[in-house]
Amino acid sequence: MRARWHGHSCFEFFDSGKSVIIDPHDGKSIGIKPPISNADIVLISHDHFDHNAQRIIRKEHSLIFAEKGKHIVKGIEFEGFLSFHDDSNGMVRGMNTIYKFTMDGISICHCGDIGDIPSADVLNALKNLDIIFIPVGEVYTLSISKVKEFLSLIEPKIIVPMHYRVGGLTLPLKTVDEFLEGVPREKILYVGNEVELSSEDICEFSGIWVFDR
Repeated sequence: MRARWHGHSCFEFFDSGKSVIIDPHDGKSIGIKPPISNADIVLISHDHFDHNAQRIIRKEHSLIFAEKGKHIVKGIEFEGFLSFHDDSNGMVRGMNTIYKFTMDGISICHCGDIGDIPSADVLNALKNLDIIFIPVGEVYTLSISKVKEFLSLIEPKIIVPMHYRVGGLTLPLKTVDEFLEGVPREKILYVGNEVELSSEDICEFSGIWVFDR
């Protein structure tokens, strides 16, 4: 399986014959390059402009738009878990859907714009993931302290930070640096904007993968 970062919270996953993209943006609305994608399946975590630009996908695709529960699409089972986009039970920014699925034997979780630690039932369903994609820019999402608390409760093998400030981005997010502060250097791997993943890679490394466009 390959994973590609399109900037912000947009990641695309490829296996033999299928591709899945999550939270596509249109680029120009947030000051960075738009995704170029022919994905077969699009997942949207919530209906905000920097996460819901499914119109930019170049081919006809299947869409799961902020839906909880299990969905089987093109042979892949996706499960959506409701969470809050803020720490006020959704009263400020509404709801957010966390997605979990498996490709090439690797369990993947994309947290969207999670704003508070989810319920015990959701935590239990997310334990021992192979790889999790989680926002770390603090503004509009979890604080760094809550990110770390959340991760300690579910213990994923590989953590991928997303939704943080990069060059050109017009959203007032923090950089990834605060999240990485205090993490041993050997626990951080910089992987570029695309990486090939195998179950062996997951077994050999546990820590943080930082993507770079």
